[in-house]
Amino acid sequence: KRNVAFVYQQFINYPNFTVFDNIASPLRVLGQSRHDIDVAVNRVAELLKLSPMLKRMPDELSGGQQQRTALARALVKQAELVLLDEPLANLDYKLREELRDELPPLFADLGTTVVYATSEPVEALLLGGYTATLHEGRVFQFGETAGLYHEPASLTSARVFSDPPINTIEVRKQGGQMLFGNNASWDMQGQLLLLPDGEYTLAVRPHHLNLEPIGDDTLAIKGKVVVTEISGSESVVHAGVEGQVWVSQNHGIHPMQIGAEADFYIQTDRCLIFDKHGLLVKSWQK
Repeated sequence: KRNVAFVYQQFINYPNFTVFDNIASPLRVLGQSRHDIDVAVNRVAELLKLSPMLKRMPDELSGGQQQRTALARALVKQAELVLLDEPLANLDYKLREELRDELPPLFADLGTTVVYATSEPVEALLLGGYTATLHEGRVFQFGETAGLYHEPASLTSARVFSDPPINTIEVRKQGGQMLFGNNASWDMQGQLLLLPDGEYTLAVRPHHLNLEPIGDDTLAIKGKVVVTEISGSESVVHAGVEGQVWVSQNHGIHPMQIGAEADFYIQTDRCLIFDKHGLLVKSWQK
């Protein structure tokens, strides 16, 4: 009775219905005319690139086409609310990337309210709009997606909204120095000097932890390379830093020997500072 549509993580289609009949099924339940059904099905099929497949059966479709069919069935009745539960999670990488690019303009064209559940920050950033970060059943923050990314209200929210995982280190500011680890320290630079003395958690996203200093305000920290992942366009270096494994995400190819000592550089104008309770004190991210 509620004007709501739902798409599950595992795509579900009627196996004995053609693609056309799968998409048309909710409209038939509503008792719409054959003409209205034809118009609505062909419209959403065109949006989801299913027009050439309307006469096919689900077992004749690829995984991506089956998920498009499930999406089309949810969207065709123009529900006031569309609920999507990780709809791309079970697709292979190529299909997932393809559909990710297609969804934002599709949702904009339909003009309906969409609630999209995902465990991947990249998807949330791509879709934009408003985002709620959840952890262990609790909502930690709600707001514009870009705002949540740049200024997470808590360390928990920052961790939820970071992939690869955000790097953190416990520090104590004392005068012009930031103390950490076993008697190690940084001489403070830039806006970090404005922080009151006290205990903090410094957090830096992997793409703001670099193999070379960028800009004037940087902090250097030593690490031992654990592994390097090279994807062609970027290198992701995992390194042991102060008893933790930190991740550094860099453009280009940077092969590094396992076990090698390396300096990593934190961009201070991109780091996040949290108090001892895990609440955001300062963000200079742009």
